[in-house]
Amino acid sequence: MKGNEKTKCGVAGVGYLGQHHARIYDALESSDLVGVYEPNDEAASKVCEAYGCKRFEDLQDLGQACDAVSVVCPTDLHAEVALPLIDKGCHLLVEKPLCVSSSEAEAILGRAQSQGTIVQVGHIEHYNPVMDFLERAVDRPKYLTGERLAPFQPRGTEVGVVLDLMIHDVGIVLALVSSPIKTVDAIGVRVLSLTEDIANARLVFENGCVANLSASRVSEKKAREIRVFQDSGYLSLDFMNQKGHLIERQGVGLAKSEVPVEKGEPLSLELNAFLKCVREAETPKTDGTFGKSALEVALEITRQIQSSW
Repeated sequence: MKGNEKTKCGVAGVGYLGQHHARIYDALESSDLVGVYEPNDEAASKVCEAYGCKRFEDLQDLGQACDAVSVVCPTDLHAEVALPLIDKGCHLLVEKPLCVSSSEAEAILGRAQSQGTIVQVGHIEHYNPVMDFLERAVDRPKYLTGERLAPFQPRGTEVGVVLDLMIHDVGIVLALVSSPIKTVDAIGVRVLSLTEDIANARLVFENGCVANLSASRVSEKKAREIRVFQDSGYLSLDFMNQKGHLIERQGVGLAKSEVPVEKGEPLSLELNAFLKCVREAETPKTDGTFGKSALEVALEITRQIQSSW
C-alpha cells in the first residue's frame, strides 16, 4: 500500500464485539471504515448510522471493497465467512478462536498462503500492555496459573468455555513458556449450556514447566489473572485492570514492587497492530499459525473433558 493511503476496512459481524471493531476502524487515522456485513437488520443499522458506512448484502462485495476485514461472527461460522473474503484478496483479523477444527484452520491458512494475504487471530491479551511486561519479565518460568472468570451470557455458547475463554490463557502460556507440550490433563462441568461451562486444565511442558488453567463462564465475578513463578521470584498480573506486582528475592528476603503498566485499550492496540502488518507486509504477533497452535491445544483439552461425560 502507498505511504499515507488509508486502509479500506470492513467488519463481518457487528454484534456485541464487532460493533467495537467498527468503532475503532472509524476512529483510527490509518483506516477508512467502508462497510459491514451483518444479517441482523437492527445491528447493521445501528453501526451504519453511527459511522456513516455501507451495509453489504454479500460477503464477496464486502471483500471486493476492502483491503482488510475483521471476522467477528460466531466461532462456528469463522471458516465459512473467512474463506470467500480471502478469495477476494482481503487481509483478515479473525476473532479467537480461529475456527472450530484443525481441518478448518488448515483450509484458512492454506487459502491465505495461496492468495498472499495476512491472517491475524484475535488473541487480544497479546496486545494488552500487561503482556508486554510479561514478555520482558518472564525468564524460564517453572509454574504458571491462569484464572479467567465471567458471568453467564448466551452469547458465545456455540462453543464450550475452553474455546470461549480458556483459549486466551492457552495462547499466553504457549508464548511465555516456549516449549512443546508433553501432557494435557483436563476436567470440565456443564452447568447452563450443552458444552462445558467450567474447566480446569493442567499442561506439562517438555522443559518441565507446568501451567494450571481455570475458566468459568458461570461465575458471579469477572477475573482475568495470571501468576508466573520462576527462580527470581514471581509475578501476579491482572489483565482486566492492567495492573499487578512483582515479588523478587532481595538478599535473604522478598521485595514487592508494583508493575509499571502503561494502560491502553487492548482492542485498539490490536487493530493498530493488524493495520501496521497490512501496510508493511509484516507477520502478525498472533498469526494464523499461532492461532492454529492455540486452537489445537484447546481442542485437546475439550476432547478430554467431553470424553469423561
